Amino acid sequence: MTDPHIDIRRHIALPVTEQISAGLRAAIREERLAAGTRLPSWRDLASQLGVARGTVRAAYETLIDEQLIVSSGAAGTHVARRMPPLPRDDVQPLTPAVARDPFDNHPRTGGIFQMGVPAQDAFPTAVWSRMLVRAARDAATAPLHYPDPRGVPDLRAQIAAYLAVARGMVCSPAQIFVTSGHAASLSLAVQALGLRGTAWTEDPGYPTTRRVLAALGIATVPVPVDAEGLDVAAGEARAPDAALAVVTPGQQAPLGVVLSPVRRAALLDWAARTGAWVVEDDYLSELQLQGRAAPSLAAQDPAGRVLHIGTFSKTISPTLRLGFLVVPPALAQRFDDTAVQLGSAPAPLVQHAVAAFMQGGHQLRHLRRMKRLYAARRDAVAAQLDAAGMTYRRTGLALLLRLPPGTPDLALANAARQEGLAPVPFSLWYAQPAPEQTGLMLGATNVPESEAAARVQQLRTLIARMT
Repeated sequence: MTDPHIDIRRHIALPVTEQISAGLRAAIREERLAAGTRLPSWRDLASQLGVARGTVRAAYETLIDEQLIVSSGAAGTHVARRMPPLPRDDVQPLTPAVARDPFDNHPRTGGIFQMGVPAQDAFPTAVWSRMLVRAARDAATAPLHYPDPRGVPDLRAQIAAYLAVARGMVCSPAQIFVTSGHAASLSLAVQALGLRGTAWTEDPGYPTTRRVLAALGIATVPVPVDAEGLDVAAGEARAPDAALAVVTPGQQAPLGVVLSPVRRAALLDWAARTGAWVVEDDYLSELQLQGRAAPSLAAQDPAGRVLHIGTFSKTISPTLRLGFLVVPPALAQRFDDTAVQLGSAPAPLVQHAVAAFMQGGHQLRHLRRMKRLYAARRDAVAAQLDAAGMTYRRTGLALLLRLPPGTPDLALANAARQEGLAPVPFSLWYAQPAPEQTGLMLGATNVPESEAAARVQQLRTLIARMT
């Protein structure tokens, strides 16, 4: 065997096992050890290097796992004759992270101005930790079985009870399907219904909705949103035969408007008349800061054409990756069959913890506290924007900051991330944004009142630097 130059340095922090595997790896990659070369036994190399045999064995096993060497039993250990490809480190994202997902939060930002995330500093961590520990303990002692692909029964029952109280929906657990979030719920709906053709999407509207539908082969038709919500008449003019409409009627994303009663009636009439389906994305409806939340669209649907999507991302945590889909009673069996094929429900442990959190009343108490907190935080940011003479409008839990003409909001948002801020570019919410449709969406949930002045000044300085 050619000398691979393995230098054991006992004074450094790198374990000896890793030093040996790194030395052999370099010798193989640099072809100082040719393909097919027989390596010394554990005993021989251990004696040569002055280390324990187990140390050499562990190093060899690491290289076997990497497919760089092959163990042939009594025939010895050899350098692999065909090398696995080297990992590439030269591939860069084609677009900035903000352009891929406006809700994607960079670790450096801490959630400042980030949309769609709850206030981490105000979450009942101690209570939630108890729920998780209890769920883990119960899971460790429970009989082993494959989890229900529709979701665990106790969570489905708690969701049904919650929807009856908070959203005016009368539904049974059999109509509820637990998923890994908004995109998974929408995908389950499209696949279970066998949808083809076109879908109405709000403009401006949630970019992920457009991307998910496109990936599923559904052409999206942008329908304008005004002070009354989705313009149903415009949707009928643009795509009267659409198979689906996806709307955020309770608190439109991102403008924060509520779908008016007249528009609700028109949308439900269109769906019943044409045989189309409506997916109600219940975006932030439970966190309506002014007055009582509007009734869910599904609760007003006599024809059974509305499917309701909710998540726990904005009330508990986006790290849960937990959502749910509520379907009309007549569709429950069809969705059962599809859920069994897709295995769509996430890990039962998290589901049990959320069910216990809801059953104990913690979810509703948390929401009541958060509505007061979020209103105060949004007003604090608004007061600082007023003091700075900046133009904005309130949009639910966020504020839409208007920018000087010609300011590229995407470039500004990416620059803000380098400064520890996470505003969302307004233009990304449009299917085809016009030059005037730019701005920054400023989420207020994770901006403590004591920091509002400093954060607004930080943003103001950044805007001035880029204009």
